[in-house]
Amino acid sequence: MRSSIEYGLARARIASVGPVVTAALETLGARVSIAPAGAAFYMKPLVNAIAPRHSSRSRRAAAALEPPGSAGYVKGVSREAVRFMQAAIILFPGSNREQDVHDALKRATGKEPLRIWHRDSDLPKADLIVIPGGFSYGDYLRCGAMAAHSPIMREVKARAETGTPVLGICNGFQIVTEAGLLPGVLLTNKTLRFHCKDVHLRVETSQSVYTRRYNAGQVIRVPVAHHDGNYFADPDTLDRLEGEGRVAFRYCSADGEIDDASNANGSARAIAGILNAKRNVLGLMPHPEDATDPLLGSTDGQGFFAALAEALA
Repeated sequence: MRSSIEYGLARARIASVGPVVTAALETLGARVSIAPAGAAFYMKPLVNAIAPRHSSRSRRAAAALEPPGSAGYVKGVSREAVRFMQAAIILFPGSNREQDVHDALKRATGKEPLRIWHRDSDLPKADLIVIPGGFSYGDYLRCGAMAAHSPIMREVKARAETGTPVLGICNGFQIVTEAGLLPGVLLTNKTLRFHCKDVHLRVETSQSVYTRRYNAGQVIRVPVAHHDGNYFADPDTLDRLEGEGRVAFRYCSADGEIDDASNANGSARAIAGILNAKRNVLGLMPHPEDATDPLLGSTDGQGFFAALAEALA
């Protein structure tokens, strides 16, 4: 019997890849992105592989979903080995902002975050769990829908329930809503276009481990990079978020005004980020990790990660 095997990544270890090779890979229908130094290149074929369930081809395809040992991923690490580690970054096929958030956390804390592969079911002890941006599973079916059912997410939800901070950025926001950690859903931008630009955010609350370094009403500038960032929830849910002070950030103008021009993706009530009832889970579409270095054009995100470093020290 033949069945469709898991839609995922095929790995190609390439010692030196120039523009010509990259173009050739893309011609073959692969999405190519550069992993951290010393890591592999990843390419995602744009067709399903069909193979007998227990054939050698099926086993090879399943092995292709495993992370390369040299890329800094952690599998089966003892809790004792990571007792001083502060953050764990969850990696899915298609994640592409893990290095950005890794660098922001390391700058703020001086500690090396863990990288945890999505197929792992055992999550080492961590003070903070981060689900970074990207296009998990190529955004197929629905953004974040497939990633929300990865083995590691059962443990992420269990940790969130016990109070461990969980941060979902961009695609991570989509994943945590699909997983039921936050209410609502992220729809296609009202412009039907991908938005990649700096935006202004108004901090709506300083009462969280993420926003404690900001003042309510403060305006910060950070980038966005998404096609499906239009936050939607029913009116009762929106009223509950407002009444409980769980709206963390709103899109606004440079002077803090809420208007349609500043809310380019069409999010309900200009919402850019929300907290759960316990205030330990935050989802937001903008990328504060990409506003933590002067070379990136803004350092307004430094307070975000400094707040985490203080709260989790």
